[in-house]
Amino acid sequence: SELRTKKKDIINGFHCICFFECVDFVLESLKGARVLVTGASSGIGEQMAYHYARFGAQIVITARREKVLQQVAEKCLSLGAQKALHIAADMANESDPERVVDFALEKLGGLDYLVLNHIGPTTFGMWEGDVEHTRWLMKVNFFSYIQMAWRALPSLEQSKGSLVVVSSVLGKMTNPFTLPYSSTKFALSGFFGSLYHELAMKKSNVSISVCTLGLIDTDSAMDKVRGITKVPAYPATEAALNIIIAGATRQLDLYYPWFTQVITLIKDWSPSGGVTLDRSPVCRRATQRHTTMHTHSHLGRI
Repeated sequence: SELRTKKKDIINGFHCICFFECVDFVLESLKGARVLVTGASSGIGEQMAYHYARFGAQIVITARREKVLQQVAEKCLSLGAQKALHIAADMANESDPERVVDFALEKLGGLDYLVLNHIGPTTFGMWEGDVEHTRWLMKVNFFSYIQMAWRALPSLEQSKGSLVVVSSVLGKMTNPFTLPYSSTKFALSGFFGSLYHELAMKKSNVSISVCTLGLIDTDSAMDKVRGITKVPAYPATEAALNIIIAGATRQLDLYYPWFTQVITLIKDWSPSGGVTLDRSPVCRRATQRHTTMHTHSHLGRI
């Protein structure tokens, strides 16, 4: 049995070496890759831009704040990006999603990766019937995603490229206090999961990676959950790298941190999760402060 154990250890070690060598090879292939990253002025999007820069990619970044974008683009160049261009855009504007894709296609000569990461501001608290805000948030967090994806698909088809969608565990399980946000993320999961099947039926060259995130330690996310949860937050830079690897390896689903997948499985086994929400201390604290909390952050990546 000792010999059998040693053999297993050797085989497992070999598999690990092969995996990391494969990842290294794929990441090296990002040199010169043409990448568009949305929501790149801060948080996870900013960190993705820096990682792509270190790998020598050609990058277009977008968000609403032009001055901040310019600073991020300059840092990308200093980190080794072959190109780093920026375009300010508001994804609530009907024409901006397609305008951003057209800009990237023109400046880069095509796309190898479209990374959809942006999000609109929303409140953390009980839903009180604000249909207009919910409709607006759906426009930013969902409809702009599918606009950009459709616009970029012909170029991604030519390049055998990848479409990367950053989502949240709140798009996999129901939760109080985040109804508009969760609705947009459920929509993303449903749409891009279904699009994956349609592309496969067409024998498309384009891969889709849907990245489901838990709590990430961006400043805005930490401000949002302070005093509400003791769930550990994970580094934005690691989340960003995992997202990039998922896209580069053409992985359909990414769960980061890993236990977010376990949480979604538990939800399927026991929809209530064994918790009576109105008695939960976390929910009581959140209810007490829900009317005062607003954010422009990745609210649901918790």
